[in-house]
Amino acid sequence: MFYPAYVHSEPDGSASGFFPDVPGCYFAGDTLDRAFEDARSALDAHFEFLSEDNQPIPGPQAVTFHLAQNNDSLNGGQWLLVNINMDKFDGRAERINITLPHRLLNRIDSLVQQHPGYGSRSAFLAAAARNELLKAG
Repeated sequence: MFYPAYVHSEPDGSASGFFPDVPGCYFAGDTLDRAFEDARSALDAHFEFLSEDNQPIPGPQAVTFHLAQNNDSLNGGQWLLVNINMDKFDGRAERINITLPHRLLNRIDSLVQQHPGYGSRSAFLAAAARNELLKAG
């Protein structure tokens, strides 16, 4: 899942940023590249804390949503999309038995094979479920 981050660069080459959808999650680095690296670590640590504390993990909004807010803190920087695997924040994996139409299952397997980022059929189905749950609110 991609979370938008906003990054400000300083004249000395350092950079810092935040995730507008994740209150209290900040990152920084001596260089812009290091700040980008720290962004994923910061988001991962923040979500791990929320998960351990049984707090809800906020979903991401599109960058266009944030641009429409006319927020002064979103001026003079650049956007970064940070991809994070949400599986580890959902708790322990549990095996279930589901029934799907054969053609649908073949399409899912084909997509997973073409896009190895999903990792497996189960990971794809979990990502699809997460996306639908975010839409439902």
